[in-house]
Amino acid sequence: MKTMMFRLMLFVAVVAFGFSCSDRNAEKKIAALEERLKDLEGKKAAGASSVTPAANPTVAPAETKPEGPLPVATFTKLEHDFGTIREGQVVEYTYTVKNTGNAPLIIQTAQPSCGCTAPDWTKTPIPVGGTGFVKASFDSNGKPNIQNKSITVTANTWPKQTVLRFKAMVTPKGDGSNGPVK
Repeated sequence: MKTMMFRLMLFVAVVAFGFSCSDRNAEKKIAALEERLKDLEGKKAAGASSVTPAANPTVAPAETKPEGPLPVATFTKLEHDFGTIREGQVVEYTYTVKNTGNAPLIIQTAQPSCGCTAPDWTKTPIPVGGTGFVKASFDSNGKPNIQNKSITVTANTWPKQTVLRFKAMVTPKGDGSNGPVK
């Protein structure tokens, strides 16, 4: 609706400009603007976007699969449940990864979804057939109730990222003064 209103206003401005000046140059400019408007309308009708990648530098081009042999990160588990823990408790779980590909596996980063999770990982290349780890350390202090967290592992694999998840039911701290409900 906004684009239609914009086009209408642009057309009215162009027509008004055309009538206000009988200059031949102005007529050429109006014709060029009308042609540009037709082109834009035609592209939108055809389903094309008016935003080009060069005009929007924040849009990254789609990555393609690299050529040649690649490592494959095969995790024994992608999800872990810590069960019920007390608030303030720090728990850890180590995800095991095996390189089932055809090239050494290099884990570049392991990015947690929040600051309460501290990851560690194998920093050296994992040879073909070898194993490595990604360790998640979760501090439940100030995190009562159900918690669902993730660690995004970036490696020289295809696709580049694997998401590891864990959850916990954190029982809130209590000073005991409230007691049971009567």
